[in-house]
Amino acid sequence: MNTQRIEHLNVKVFAEWNGAAAEAAVPVFHRWIQEDAFGELLVDVAEYLHVEAGPGVILIGHHANYSLDFARNRPGMLYNRKTPLGGEFGQKLQQAYYAALRAAERLEQEPEFQGRVRFHPDWFEVIVNDRLLAPNTDSTWAALRPEIEHFARETLGMETFDLRRRSGPRERFAVEVRRL
Repeated sequence: MNTQRIEHLNVKVFAEWNGAAAEAAVPVFHRWIQEDAFGELLVDVAEYLHVEAGPGVILIGHHANYSLDFARNRPGMLYNRKTPLGGEFGQKLQQAYYAALRAAERLEQEPEFQGRVRFHPDWFEVIVNDRLLAPNTDSTWAALRPEIEHFARETLGMETFDLRRRSGPRERFAVEVRRL
């Protein structure tokens, strides 16, 4: 598998949810558009809080979407890269992780969420949003596991961590990384 061809990486930084009103993300994300929060083209906000265990509130951008995501009833900040970035898989993973973390940290500091949401930079999920290039198979796992382990160990400085791959061929390839 040529891991360099993988472009559509998602990273979700998980959160502890302490009673924050998720709908407060709508005006916050609109503010981020107005403030040019990340120096990239952000164009709209979509709210899907009526969908149980769903996508939550999405900040739609040209190159990527950011969302306060509740998929699988696990809250977190999800970064969804949509356009090609170029470079090696590890570089793309690093970019996606730090984009998700930057949005998570900014949301934590917003008055509507201060003290009510705590994101964990050492607990995240890597998702390849391309079933053709990276099907959820053992061969994909064999190709990407060393890359993800290297990222956790060398880039994030995690000495001990757990990797859990989502199972099932109908699932997108996804690996949860958690510091032990």
